[in-house]
Amino acid sequence: MNNLLAFAAALVVSAVTTSALAQATKPSEPPSQPPATQPETKPETKPETKPEAKPGDVKPADDKKTEDRVYVQLSTSMGDIVLELDHVKAPISTENFLGYVEKGAYDGTIFHRVIKKFMIQGGGFDANMKEREKGKGIKNEWKNGLSNKRGTIAMARTSDPNSASNQFFINTVDNAILDQARDGAGYAVFGRVLSGMDVVDKIEGVKTTNKGFHSDVPAEPITIKTAKKLSAEEAAKLAPAGAKPAEPSKK
Repeated sequence: MNNLLAFAAALVVSAVTTSALAQATKPSEPPSQPPATQPETKPETKPETKPEAKPGDVKPADDKKTEDRVYVQLSTSMGDIVLELDHVKAPISTENFLGYVEKGAYDGTIFHRVIKKFMIQGGGFDANMKEREKGKGIKNEWKNGLSNKRGTIAMARTSDPNSASNQFFINTVDNAILDQARDGAGYAVFGRVLSGMDVVDKIEGVKTTNKGFHSDVPAEPITIKTAKKLSAEEAAKLAPAGAKPAEPSKK
């Protein structure tokens, strides 16, 4: 009898300790998209037809397109952010992002996940936390020589390395850990903030809460009102004179 009581007491202590540890620790997860609600299934064999293009589906390479740098302005409810995308080192990610921009797929979306001293993530949900339509996943370009440093923009994904579609994140500190392989790959950087890092920092500092199954959601929606491509000349007018990459974070 005494042995049974001792065993039961040990189970209670173990359960309480495990619960306490679970509440006391909250690791900073790398940015990710919510998993698909339904498993992917193989279609029946039918005569080949061209599928209807979805926002973000990467277009075939165009030999006439020679822009080394591509510029995009995100006009948010907290101010404007101008991005410089690296079309040379990250052509797939850049084309994918531009596909959503050019179709207006980012207009009206929010920054739905904000973690202080980590990153701000957006592109996939509206203010009601309704998921936006997205295209198929793209090849992960994490080995392109670009690093997840403060002020860089990278693709968010699930545990599948090649699942990135419409969601992206902007690093608010140097996140070298995201350059390392996780689930077989790191997180692909494809550009940087050219101007508006002060806006990014303001977004990072907002109060967050839980909404449904989503955590770290800004209590007040931060909306991307419009996302549009800029010419190099237009971007230069908006950027500070001699704009350089964002300064590395000081730890």
